[in-house]
Amino acid sequence: MTQAAASETYQGHIWTESFPGGAHWSGVIRRGTVLRITDINGAANVSMLINNLEVKNERYNMPDTLKAQKTAFLTVPNMCFSDMGRVMCSVIADTCGWHDTIGGISNAASVKKKYGEKDYQQAHNDYYKNGFENLLNELEKWGLGTNDIMPTVNWFSKVRVSDEGTMEFIEGNSKAGDYVDLRFEMDSIVSLSFAQHPMDPNPEYAPQPIELSVFKANPVAQDDPCRLHRGENERAYYNTKVYYGENPND
Repeated sequence: MTQAAASETYQGHIWTESFPGGAHWSGVIRRGTVLRITDINGAANVSMLINNLEVKNERYNMPDTLKAQKTAFLTVPNMCFSDMGRVMCSVIADTCGWHDTIGGISNAASVKKKYGEKDYQQAHNDYYKNGFENLLNELEKWGLGTNDIMPTVNWFSKVRVSDEGTMEFIEGNSKAGDYVDLRFEMDSIVSLSFAQHPMDPNPEYAPQPIELSVFKANPVAQDDPCRLHRGENERAYYNTKVYYGENPND
């Protein structure tokens, strides 16, 4: 496993916003920008869905992303592939080193079973939130729905599979201040949930706060590590450039 800190200086800061644990967010992240996700206190989980802004049923595809890059988790220099064989974003910096792709998201039943129940009528904004409803709330803002909830990337969480095939959540994977930088290659709708990972063994309901920042990205170099990581990465990058009517050799 390789950990890579962000050594790049980006061309310009666009915005930064912090969110409490358990919250959710969605927005448009433009190609040519970098989304930095920061784990403020450590032990955070950020579940992400990505949809093409122009053709919303083109989305992040977990099976293609993993098999094309021969991996079960994401870090530098991996890319997130769409179900159309194009690259949606590239992991260009990562101080954590392992991000889960197979653990899924929580739902209302699993949260109630694990932590008990605290609904909005009882606790107002402090009610117990879950990944499924968080993402559904955001998707509906863009005319999407339940059928658009696909396998997510769970940034900052680590799930390991044993030789016997059992899945194990690894505690302490992400420390306070860890971050991951995603350079977007496609205009995308990004939907995020900051609820706890469903396999988190913490018996307390304790989702952690997150900071989001967006920067203008530097131009993609010919020797870009993400682009050259595998032949499939170069092909996905080529397909995306052609999709936008640009010279794929630039």
